Amino acid sequence: MRLFELRQKEIINICTCKSLGCPVDIDFDICTGRMLALIVPGPARICGFFGRDSEYIIPWECIRQIGEDIILVEIKEDRCLNKDF
Repeated sequence: MRLFELRQKEIINICTCKSLGCPVDIDFDICTGRMLALIVPGPARICGFFGRDSEYIIPWECIRQIGEDIILVEIKEDRCLNKDF
């Protein structure tokens, strides 16, 4: 699977049934070539005019299934979901 294909999939949290958006980047280990996390833009500020304050980093361990058009993740509370400011 290519990054282009991955970026077209919507991420859904199966614990809250909430859409987190689509991934914009991935984090991977250069030495092993393993994917470590998906990076998703955080919520927009003031109607989306002023960009975003943060981004979500979803660790690979939280990903449950990658389907044709969605990625299912299991995130209980804020245990796996990190925000970078």
